[in-house]
Amino acid sequence: MPSLKDIKTQINSVVSTKKITTAMKMVAASKLRRSQEKAVAARPYSSRLEEMLSSLASSAASGEGIIKLLTGTGNDQNYIVVPVSADRGLCGGFNSSINRETFKLVKSLENDGKNVQLMPVGKKSRDFFNRVMKEQIVESFIDLNVSNNGYDSALNVSNKLQELYFDGKFDKCILVFNKFKSAISQEVTQQQLIPLDVSESSTESKEDNNDAKAIYDYEPDEETILKDLLPKNVSIQIFKVLLESDAGEHGARMAAMDNATRNAGEMIDGLTLKYNRTRQAFITKELIEIISGAESI
Repeated sequence: MPSLKDIKTQINSVVSTKKITTAMKMVAASKLRRSQEKAVAARPYSSRLEEMLSSLASSAASGEGIIKLLTGTGNDQNYIVVPVSADRGLCGGFNSSINRETFKLVKSLENDGKNVQLMPVGKKSRDFFNRVMKEQIVESFIDLNVSNNGYDSALNVSNKLQELYFDGKFDKCILVFNKFKSAISQEVTQQQLIPLDVSESSTESKEDNNDAKAIYDYEPDEETILKDLLPKNVSIQIFKVLLESDAGEHGARMAAMDNATRNAGEMIDGLTLKYNRTRQAFITKELIEIISGAESI
């Protein structure tokens, strides 16, 4: 039987842990509100941009230069998968769901005879794939600080992807990320980034916008606009994904810390009951010893 001192020490330890999880929950809730506002605000812009580029797709007769970001290379043999995770843990299954979905996607593509490379974004994805698929990692990005330098971080990822694409290193790029649904819900999502998936963009635009389809007039001409907007679209879509992932991370951490706080409270109650029972057992034992000693006299 553990001593009263041991149980008391354990109770104090769990109480301290509960204070930490409570504080982390409050911090995550505060960050979640700001991140959620940014993620929701970015959706209309990115969806409208994809919708407009989709409407311009018919003008992309040539598949040369920048236009390849829309028309593709004509092949689908070489893929690059970009899993977007968090840099920190303590957020439930947020990171493991991304790693698991990415791993399944890579294996599925390899079973179809495709060549797959990885570009992890976030420490948790980088560390995981360094253990299981290290030879397939071409680049990784960590410590992006999405809250303060989100677009600059997205631009760095975008520039590297476009550099690899125009060097002929891959034919298609797929993003795997947690799409923010609510404070307690995130949906693991796959999005084809390069080349732009016209059909998918049209579907998302219809879902996000219930109003009538917009009619655009283009100046100076469609091809010039495409050459300017296609590289920017890659950056914007990555920025949107980073914001979605950041909001989802804070939501997942808030939920995880809330569960941890409740579990700590239940553990404290159990340990307190155990402490009282142990204390009562020691008192009863001492009383029995005293009574037995008195009777022997």
